Amino acid sequence: MRLSNRTDNDSAKMATAKGVVQGYTGVATVDAAHQIVVDAQAHGTGSEQELLLPVIDASSAQRRPDTAICADAGYHSEKNLAGLERRNVPAWVCDNGYRQRDPRYAEQARHKAKPDALWDKSEKAKDARTARKNMRYANTDFTEAEDRSHCLCPAGKRLYRNGGECTINGYAATKYTGAARDCVPCDQRSRCLRTPDTTKVRQVAFFRGKRGDAESHTERMKRRIDSTEGKRMIAARFATVEPVFGNLRHNKRLARFTLRGRTKVDGQWKLYCLVHNIEKLGHHGYAN
Repeated sequence: MRLSNRTDNDSAKMATAKGVVQGYTGVATVDAAHQIVVDAQAHGTGSEQELLLPVIDASSAQRRPDTAICADAGYHSEKNLAGLERRNVPAWVCDNGYRQRDPRYAEQARHKAKPDALWDKSEKAKDARTARKNMRYANTDFTEAEDRSHCLCPAGKRLYRNGGECTINGYAATKYTGAARDCVPCDQRSRCLRTPDTTKVRQVAFFRGKRGDAESHTERMKRRIDSTEGKRMIAARFATVEPVFGNLRHNKRLARFTLRGRTKVDGQWKLYCLVHNIEKLGHHGYAN
């Protein structure tokens, strides 16, 4: 159910890092070559998932058949991935667990544990961060090799494949087991094993989907994202779209929408994106 208020029925309640706010979501499609916004829309919804396919359709005139689409985890859903496949759009849409599988983010937990200088400094928030830091490593913290011969633990050690494909609760899976020479002396045993005093090595299972069922779009996308090319594409997305939002929010001072009603807010969002584009064109010499 979409919640609104009496003065702006087009807006919606949204959960953010700074609590629940009443407002709109501004989305933009950005060209990777020049950081030009090719499509911009504002919607009164807290869910980005429902906005991906409308944005894809709206930007079809600016795309070639081989133009790749990169989107963050907020747009990831089985329905969206199926819609992209029906439209024959090459896409890279990361899921919520891709950072846990990517060794480049192996030390992100230590940054999350730091106090936030700009926001919540309460004891409750500090306790939550400490609890996250002390959580046992999940399967998503391990990185599976593309050839499924082994996986890497958060400490960078190999866990080796334990036989062939197996079935666990009806799901196809691949199991890996750590070596005693790596696990026994490891200083992260308390975070890795439920009972480090009695268990020697860690075992991990990666699930593929239910036996007999066709592989899901999500599983196929995970393999694409975890590949070398996928990691390059996701990194390119950061460098493409985030500077645009930084320019609009910081340099152009669009910290919040100042109008009411979706039509007006959508117009305000498009106006700021247009100013961004004019600035880009000016810097590239088109003003001359």
